[in-house]
Amino acid sequence: MDKLKIMVVDDEARMRKLVRDFLEKKGYTVIEAADGEEAVDLFFEQKDIDLIILDVMMPKMDGWQVCKEIRQYSKVPIIMLTARGDERDELTGFNLGVDEYISKPFSPKILVARVEAILRRSGVATEEDVLESSGIRIDKSAHQVTIDGKPVELSYKEFELLSYFIENKGIALSREKILNAVWNYDYYGDARTIDTHVKKLRSKMGDKGALIKTIWGMGYKFLPEDEAG
Repeated sequence: MDKLKIMVVDDEARMRKLVRDFLEKKGYTVIEAADGEEAVDLFFEQKDIDLIILDVMMPKMDGWQVCKEIRQYSKVPIIMLTARGDERDELTGFNLGVDEYISKPFSPKILVARVEAILRRSGVATEEDVLESSGIRIDKSAHQVTIDGKPVELSYKEFELLSYFIENKGIALSREKILNAVWNYDYYGDARTIDTHVKKLRSKMGDKGALIKTIWGMGYKFLPEDEAG
């Protein structure tokens, strides 16, 4: 299955890089445009863009005009970004067919969650968003976990940690590898934070917590029930 492709349109290079890094961490392919004209050209040249994150205030052609141009030919989901908190802007965006409206400054994690929700609603998201093993079901788009059909409340990091374990089931994972994959930008500390989170995660998982095996002196491994023992 090809990765979903997202176009990030913003005249600030630093903002594009921030959004791109978070999206790529989630497995999306990201292309960038620095102004409205480039965005329109890229959209019609690529023809396989699944979602657009579009800034309002840009040189050459603003976000409203980009949206108008694209909406004449496509219903691709569009998230509009703006530094202004004017309700009239929001109404303008929705009237033009914008799917979501986010004011700057924003949390990149919240933006990614909105992206996943919109792709899910639009039917673009695939079964790759769902992980299942040993009665544990993770819906990454909805950010929900069930164990044997019962919902389990996990923190953001616990959710990421469990997802990473199941994506790499049967593989021995060092603490360093887990830190790089799960904590990434947010990590300020040492490897002991992993042990604390694993302890809490196991507790919330009940009997299934035993599937997360400790590898002494190294890290952890998720061993599915049919392989455990």
